[in-house]
Amino acid sequence: MKAKKKTAGLIKGAPSGFVISLMVHAVAFTLAGLLVVFTVHQKEEKKFIPPKPVDRPKMKLKKPKVQVKKNTKPASSNRIVTKVQKANMPDIQLPEMSGMGEGLVGDLGGGFDLNPNLSVTSVFGSDQSIGSDLEGEVFSLVRSRSGGTISMDEDAFRDVLRKYVLSGWKDSVLAPYYRSPKKLYSTHVIVPPIPTCMAPGIFGAPELEDYWLFVKYKGKLVYPVDIKFRFWGVGDAYMFVNVGGKEVLMTAWHFHHPWFDWWTSSAGGDRTHLLGNQRMVVGDWIELKAGEPLDLKILFGEWNGGSFTGMLLVEVEGEDYPTARTGGPLLPAFKTEELSWDTLTEISRFLAADECSLTNGPVFNDYYTKKPAPTVADTPPSASEKPVKERDKKPASRIWTTVSGQTLEAEFMTAVGGNAILKSARKKQIKVPLKRLSKKDRRYISLEMPPKLDINFSKTTKPRKFGPTEGARELTARANFYNFATRVKQTSTRPYGQPLTIEYFAIGDEIGGQKNILLDYQRDSFSLTEENDYSFELSGPPVELIDYNLNEERRGKRYSGFLVVITDSRGEVIAYQTPSENLYRNLDNLRKIHVGWYFDDDCNRCLPTPPRPFADATTEN
Repeated sequence: MKAKKKTAGLIKGAPSGFVISLMVHAVAFTLAGLLVVFTVHQKEEKKFIPPKPVDRPKMKLKKPKVQVKKNTKPASSNRIVTKVQKANMPDIQLPEMSGMGEGLVGDLGGGFDLNPNLSVTSVFGSDQSIGSDLEGEVFSLVRSRSGGTISMDEDAFRDVLRKYVLSGWKDSVLAPYYRSPKKLYSTHVIVPPIPTCMAPGIFGAPELEDYWLFVKYKGKLVYPVDIKFRFWGVGDAYMFVNVGGKEVLMTAWHFHHPWFDWWTSSAGGDRTHLLGNQRMVVGDWIELKAGEPLDLKILFGEWNGGSFTGMLLVEVEGEDYPTARTGGPLLPAFKTEELSWDTLTEISRFLAADECSLTNGPVFNDYYTKKPAPTVADTPPSASEKPVKERDKKPASRIWTTVSGQTLEAEFMTAVGGNAILKSARKKQIKVPLKRLSKKDRRYISLEMPPKLDINFSKTTKPRKFGPTEGARELTARANFYNFATRVKQTSTRPYGQPLTIEYFAIGDEIGGQKNILLDYQRDSFSLTEENDYSFELSGPPVELIDYNLNEERRGKRYSGFLVVITDSRGEVIAYQTPSENLYRNLDNLRKIHVGWYFDDDCNRCLPTPPRPFADATTEN
């Protein structure tokens, strides 16, 4: 007898259709599971891809390399004024009350190291773009791309420039030569005559040679409405202007002009009127359609020393212009924005008066809306007859509160022997132990009895070296780095313990003018404690002062004085020191002046004194 074959319990006795359905579902679930596993293993993990960095110019601070060796004190008034009534009583020991204290190097290889630094506005522009400006670069043809030395003379230099311009301004022609790692951004092309030895430092490469170099700007020439105009320009020693791929102006120092003979001015009056140290060349007419930009390229620079300049003015067809000092039309400067106060200041240092207009004329961008240009009238009103309030007059009496909550109306006289001496309304003196007064009252007493202070202001200097000059010619400029500092020392024995604020203003003046200049300003908060030997020191960064000779005139900046002011936590002046009472008298206005600004005797901002004009460009070299 055969044994029966056993079957699985779930299938046994079940209908065949159910069994088939169950098997189909099992296969389906198996395939689905495999698909899920396959998909999970094959799916690539998403990764975050950051956006490409935006190339924005950044300000790099130049690390000072000044070694302080010499310490000289300026002539002082030997006077410290403290506007505090002093009582003929011994010092007292008040509980100390603590306060809150607030307290580019481009390695080019080959041993050639530059430190570009254009953190402030110059006649060549700034290192910060505002969008509508021209982008500039500095080139030196005596240095290779890596910083090595290249043999160069006048003929070779002219050949490079000629080849570059005739090639259609192809960058490959200049590829072998050094270009500054830092861009310039300018809203104008007005570089008045400056000593060539100063040029590298002004455009941010102070160690470059002052010969066989130039600045190249590029940007868009655009205007919101149809306009027809032409440039008038000068360049020492040369200038080239290209609009839409075509030269529209070329000029060079008068005895160099024959070497650049592929463009000549067709305008009448060419080389008739003076601008800076040369007679202007008149360019070709240019027509701009509303909102349609054309490429603009400008190049100007120096041969082998002397003066460095490049200026472009604009003549609009059909416009009438007033007469300039030189007899020609008083044309406006070419610009892509209204010139800022800082830009006007830098240009005015070097540009003679009434040779061109810096505040009128077209502004070449396509979104320009007319706005008032800066004028001297925009400066703050004079405050010469409004002396600074050292300490506001206190009311004859005030309400005093004890720690137990009792109040008393009385006038504060002084404090001595652990007691506050008060005067009642009936003129009777009252002694109140300091420890019985509220914290607010004890702080008031401490502020009313500030410490006696000794204030010392000092300066140290170090000569600044210029880059090499052609043939080691004699420099026409001298420069020094100044470091200013002040030290405050408490001379009274009674602890003060309240926070103080110190400000110092280092003042200069013009050489060849009557205006003042804020050379440096520093401010900080501190407390006089045993830990700091009841003293505090404050100093600033190096400040470069240059004086130079140009057009047989000495110009520049020099140090002239200082003002140190100490204020308490209420903002009231408790002491100051200065050799010029006029500075302190106009402190409110002086606090509105920024470092580098020029100001008058009332401490109102103003423009520098213009230099005297050149007599005849054809006689200068």
